[in-house]
Amino acid sequence: MFAVVRTGGKQYRVAAGDKIAVEKLAGEAGETITLGDVLLAGDGGEIKDAAGVVVSAEIIAQAKSEKVIVFKKRRRHNYRRKNGHRQQLTLLRITSVGAAGAKKAAPKAAAAVEAAPAAEAAAPAKKAPAKKAAAKTAE
Repeated sequence: MFAVVRTGGKQYRVAAGDKIAVEKLAGEAGETITLGDVLLAGDGGEIKDAAGVVVSAEIIAQAKSEKVIVFKKRRRHNYRRKNGHRQQLTLLRITSVGAAGAKKAAPKAAAAVEAAPAAEAAAPAKKAPAKKAAAKTAE
């Protein structure tokens, strides 16, 4: 199965196992992300509904592209400017292209992230009475 996804203002035709270089995306190497903007999906020669398709990818690395040299010159005016630029890229390995219901790992990770703020909110409440007790002993 293949899909056409849009990220970073460009479109990519991807299938499971493909490696692509896209504009920089947030995340560290080894994290799994979901490419949400699926424009087209298909299997062989058939076109399928892209609304229910989810593309999952693993970040291989954050890298830079080849250097592009920008050289400006104005004849007979002794004006020369040389500049270079290396675009930030994210290297992705497409892990799966399929229906939204087939992907179960993302909700578990989201549940773990939601549970972490609740644990952090409970921790400051325990520390607050200790500070009040320290203030009373200082008086």
